[in-house]
Amino acid sequence: TLGFRPRSYQMVPLIMALRQAEEPLRLMIADDVGVGKTIEALLIVRELLDRREIERFAVVCPPHLCEQWRYELSSKFGIEAVIVRSSTQARLDRGVRGDASVFSFYPHQVVSIDYIKSERHRRQFVSECPELVIVDEAHSCARPSGASETQQQRFRLVREIADRPGQGLMLLTATPHSGKT
Repeated sequence: TLGFRPRSYQMVPLIMALRQAEEPLRLMIADDVGVGKTIEALLIVRELLDRREIERFAVVCPPHLCEQWRYELSSKFGIEAVIVRSSTQARLDRGVRGDASVFSFYPHQVVSIDYIKSERHRRQFVSECPELVIVDEAHSCARPSGASETQQQRFRLVREIADRPGQGLMLLTATPHSGKT
């Protein structure tokens, strides 16, 4: 029940993800700009939700892409997600029952990377993050030599998520790899 017709090449990452059935999903989608990395990632999410292999997921992205991700989730996949960033945190907190945090209460999240990269929010997100985390614009989380403090915080966030045992992780990027690990 998708709100669009996927192109055949957009099914390739889904097939690759399903072949990893025995292990936590680890996948990098590094297609050209405009090819449909969002669609490819969300096809995987929809399938894993439908198979009940995951219950919760988060998309971590730059703040200017939060609304776009929420729109794509809703309009094309019928998934309602909350946007977690500094301007929505107080409103979301009011909707949480009990001692739960926003990160553990809402099953489908679009999270601003600039909001959760700080020490204060990073620890809580990492300790409570869902079974699957999608990092959009993942190249901005690399730690190149001479990296700014902002890049270091993003790198630390993604590294801590990746280090969690059993953590599913998808990295999306349209930026070619520079050859530096």
